[in-house]
Amino acid sequence: MTSVGKSAETARVCAGERQRAMGLLAKATRAELQAAYDALAARPLVQPVRGPETGLVMVRGRMGGGGAPFNLGEATVSRASIRLEDGTVGHGQALGTDGAKARLAAIFDALFQQPARKEEVEALLAAIAARVADEDAAKGRQTAATRVDFFTMVRGED
Repeated sequence: MTSVGKSAETARVCAGERQRAMGLLAKATRAELQAAYDALAARPLVQPVRGPETGLVMVRGRMGGGGAPFNLGEATVSRASIRLEDGTVGHGQALGTDGAKARLAAIFDALFQQPARKEEVEALLAAIAARVADEDAAKGRQTAATRVDFFTMVRGED
């Protein structure tokens, strides 16, 4: 594999890791992000690039046998972009109107891109992933408790 092919592969893997990280940061609570930020040994100098700002996005759904898309409605979303003093840019998004949460997510996104700080952010991401998995398991148990099994009884008239 050529060096160009290796760098493209590395970029693709890094993009996938960052996508996973940004998804978990969006699912984090503001309290989780704030506690992790307060626990940082060296807080970075942060410049705002955009926002935080709040707007609407269209939520689309699919239904029916063909999966034809339809507009379900609008959702409120906050976003923010920041730049660290070394030039690293981070972006954060969150459902709702909590601009501070989006700003904190942007800070952790920028820190995730720095190899020296990536481990700190990975610890936060692991805690968020564990909480989300616990919530999903609890929801699954609640759903399973209401499950009804239907079966057909065969009558002797056949």
